[in-house]
Amino acid sequence: MRLIVTGTQGQVAPSLLERALVHGVEVKLVGRPELDLTDERSVADGLAGWPADAVVNAAAYTAVDRAETEEDLATSVNGAGAGFVAAAARRLGVPVIHISTDYVFDGSLDRPYREDDPPAPIGAYGRSKLAGERAVAAANPNSAILRTAWVYSPFGANFVKTMLRLGETRSEVGVVADQRGGPTSALDIADAVIAVARRLAGSRGVDGLTGVFHMTGGGEATWAEFAEAIFAEATAHGRKPVVVKPIATADYPTPARRPANSRLDPSALSKAYGVELPHWRDSLKSCVARLLAGPRA
Repeated sequence: MRLIVTGTQGQVAPSLLERALVHGVEVKLVGRPELDLTDERSVADGLAGWPADAVVNAAAYTAVDRAETEEDLATSVNGAGAGFVAAAARRLGVPVIHISTDYVFDGSLDRPYREDDPPAPIGAYGRSKLAGERAVAAANPNSAILRTAWVYSPFGANFVKTMLRLGETRSEVGVVADQRGGPTSALDIADAVIAVARRLAGSRGVDGLTGVFHMTGGGEATWAEFAEAIFAEATAHGRKPVVVKPIATADYPTPARRPANSRLDPSALSKAYGVELPHWRDSLKSCVARLLAGPRA
């Protein structure tokens, strides 16, 4: 199987490139300047240049706080741009897999969100990603929209890397304890995306494989609990202990509001595709070990 993936940076695209070797999948990453999500012609030309069995849209505007002052740009990339990718995939006669986010919800529920819960984003980034979901669904009915959350990996910028960096110089770190979600390894996302792509590309219109699905690591945590696990793993590898001081969201103000509840129910993905991501603590162990053993990506 051959996949063409939008984006060359971040976390998901490099993870797909790495995991493709394990799964015997050929992956081509396409990003700027060859493919610019704000330019429909650029997207069409960038995807048409390489034959594939499915297209994965992993490229996105991900600066959550900056999006509050750049909503037009965020929506151009995450909204219209996602639609351009889906439309180009449809013209090529292949399915599209689109990566979305927990930020499409307001976080007010007291249980994990299901796919049929109404979206209600509370910030510009979430609004831009919801626009992308709708654009993808409208442009290509042969699509799987995969919402994920709290992504970490050996690649790009993420919470695990930030905590390990802070732990080098601090003995105590204040971390938000009133937001809860499902930490998710980008390498596990890559494995899941490849499994979904295989089924979707060979489905020939099988019911139940298209639409929106939630895809997060097993288990849940607050950011403070996540940080405690990161520092525990680091200590096991010889780093000095770091104390996590639980703080409230109000004590760490940011330009963009974050959902208090980012938990996503992944049972629909398991039912449709037989895909279940490992528990986040298990995947965290290998991620921290890798980050502390080698050069930082």
